[in-house]
Amino acid sequence: MRRRRLRTALVALPALVGTVLMATTPAGADPTGSGTAASARSQLEDRESVRLVRIQLTGADMLDKVTAAGFDLEHGLRRVPNGIEGEAVVTAEQLADLTAMGVRTLGDDEGFAWSDQADGGLQATLGARSVQPLNHEQTVRVVRADWFTTKGQGFLYVEARTTEGQQAEPVVGMQLENDSGRGTPFGFARTMSRFVDSGQYMFHRNLFKLDVRPKQIRVTSSTGGVTTGEVSDWLEDAPPPLTDNPRYKWDFIDGYMHPQQLYARAKEIARQYPGIAEIVYLPNKTNGYQRKAQATIGGTGQEAVVVSSAAWGHEGGNDITVEFVDRPGANLPLGVEVTGKAVRVLLGKDASGALASTAAQVATALESGSQGLIDRAHPYRTNAGTGIVAPTAAPVALTDFLDQKRVGAPEGEVPRGPATIPVLRIGKHRDGKKPGVLIQAQDHAREWVPATTSLEAAERLVHNYRSDRETKDIVDNTEVFFILSNNPDGANYSFYNFASQRRNMTNHCPDENADPARRNSWGVDLNRNYRVGSGHDGYSGASTSCVSDTFQGPAELSEPESKNIIWLVEKYRNIKFMMSVHSNGGQLFWQPGAYIADGRITTPRPPLGDEAFYWQSAARILSQVKAHRETVVTPENVGGSSDVLYSSAGNVREDLYHTYGIYAFGWEVGGSIYNPATGNWQGGSFQPVWEGDPNLVSGHAETMEYANGIMEMFRVAADWGKDKKDPTSKLVPGAGTYRDPVDVRFETNEPATIYYTTDGSRPTLESPRYEATEFREPGEVFHVTETTTFRWFSIDAAGNIENNYDPTKRDRRDKYRTATITIRK
Repeated sequence: MRRRRLRTALVALPALVGTVLMATTPAGADPTGSGTAASARSQLEDRESVRLVRIQLTGADMLDKVTAAGFDLEHGLRRVPNGIEGEAVVTAEQLADLTAMGVRTLGDDEGFAWSDQADGGLQATLGARSVQPLNHEQTVRVVRADWFTTKGQGFLYVEARTTEGQQAEPVVGMQLENDSGRGTPFGFARTMSRFVDSGQYMFHRNLFKLDVRPKQIRVTSSTGGVTTGEVSDWLEDAPPPLTDNPRYKWDFIDGYMHPQQLYARAKEIARQYPGIAEIVYLPNKTNGYQRKAQATIGGTGQEAVVVSSAAWGHEGGNDITVEFVDRPGANLPLGVEVTGKAVRVLLGKDASGALASTAAQVATALESGSQGLIDRAHPYRTNAGTGIVAPTAAPVALTDFLDQKRVGAPEGEVPRGPATIPVLRIGKHRDGKKPGVLIQAQDHAREWVPATTSLEAAERLVHNYRSDRETKDIVDNTEVFFILSNNPDGANYSFYNFASQRRNMTNHCPDENADPARRNSWGVDLNRNYRVGSGHDGYSGASTSCVSDTFQGPAELSEPESKNIIWLVEKYRNIKFMMSVHSNGGQLFWQPGAYIADGRITTPRPPLGDEAFYWQSAARILSQVKAHRETVVTPENVGGSSDVLYSSAGNVREDLYHTYGIYAFGWEVGGSIYNPATGNWQGGSFQPVWEGDPNLVSGHAETMEYANGIMEMFRVAADWGKDKKDPTSKLVPGAGTYRDPVDVRFETNEPATIYYTTDGSRPTLESPRYEATEFREPGEVFHVTETTTFRWFSIDAAGNIENNYDPTKRDRRDKYRTATITIRK
């Protein structure tokens, strides 16, 4: 592969190894928890060590319970026949709790894997059974059969569905066979795996290696149905990426970058290229990389008190000390003394001279008597605070815990306080007349590759504008809006404090979860904070627990970061495409993104034409990813996110598509890579080593290949904006006279939505819409048993209407299509 490297002067981080780094005791802490050191911190305030474990859940119901309980599950979840497998970021205590909930921990060699060997299929597993050819009431349908190659190995992926799949007893089995090319017999029988989600049958599927591309497959059901299907190419014969041009400049990013570096570079790009770039500042400031200073004093029992400052730590809270003092004497009242930033609680005594102040009483006294230094004091978690408070050996220092530096993190103080997020806007004609594309990275703080991938794409646009024809076409015919880090507070916390941070830093927790030992569990999952299909409306995949990593927030759009996205798309109505870039898992998806678990009721599915446009765009985007180093995002990982991944209530894609008509994609970069040396697929991670094996998991390689895909998304948008050609459609088979009932369907020359009537009326936008047979399937088939006239028109993804027909106006020259199927019995 030809490569021209042009590096931009960026402050790059050293290579960081691993998905999760083990937490350490804060500097200056008293590791014994005895409280004997001056201004000591309690051992309770030390960060707990976390690690990544592979897990297996029984299904979506268990997934909901686990995430609602606050457990941190990685994006790399995948459906397997007996449930869901994935990874969890947990402490030792949390791992025990997961086990108690029925979650199984998987060893290195455990878990589901597709079999490379033919197993004999249904004949071997169910015995001989007669099968019948399909009629119009099909019991078996091939959803898709895709052939692809990666790293020199061929693969076949097949999905098939039976109308009797929901049947539980006996469970319907399906068998897959393939030929070895045109004219060869079917063979290599394999049993397909049945997938069920939230109690609803999805489909049967299989993925396996093949050395020869088959022409056809045959699928047989244990209930008697059989059908054949043609094999299609998935991501084969893709056009070369822009990077194949020896004059094309790319490979700008030297390492991971924290938000300050990302924003500084965005502003410098706007300064360097004023003719095609500028900065738009989002109006809602984040809550800030800041915390109230805190301490937990007195252990975890009924005598413990949690104390929080009124001022932010960096604005004086970190200077506060609290001391519980024992005085000689009897019948002494509880009191509070304040000298500068030193708060002394004079503990009360009873008539016998014994200490008598409870934790609840001390907390009340601190809030009322600290002269405004202490904003919040309360018993520890769910305690009633009935225990008698003991004196401290020394003053206890309050701290915001933001003064720690993780090994490998860059030098320099992180800016405290609310942050203003800049948007890098690139386009020659920034007047709202060209289609806009929004690239939103790092909603989730620990996902570092999406930020470098997005910046790499921005660098390619500005550096190649004057020298590369296709880049010039993109910049001249689109407007691109880059949000390089939509969660700067959380991202800084991930870089400097806790590598596994996912959410922002806003603490919405009540007293029971507000002590500093919980500080790595606070924040809102920004991609659960939107308005369509939200957890507040009963959809699955978001949590009401403030310590859950999928916490949806106290209300829809409660967070400034999510408010900003809505502000942006409402101000710039030309934004017609959006990519929310995440990691890791390798999925590329769209709507529906959420469902109500009881009955698996999804948010509205896109019309068949939009769905086809999503698939077409995905193939283009993913072909360019593959062109870099043959990384293949497999078809099972493409489609509606609730179909290929899980339900994520209140995600941004759902809101932007259903509210504003934006083609909104979600992308989990860093997917599995086939390793020919081992014959296995190797998964990614949130923070992979930057310069790893270029053929396996590597932050640098992921940045480059997925930047290829983002560049292709720009070309999709530019083509969409220039599309002025009407779609064409037809009824297959066409108008004519038939002796027997006939099956007919619509076909279009490009992704388009069809509106039709069969009752003699004129078709309008209120007419029935041609739908898919089932999700992930092509259009429905009409079984015509009596003479019927179809009237219809089609609209493509760019809004062009077939024959310039206007469905809103009645005209004698109506240009809708018509075809009559005459049945003569």
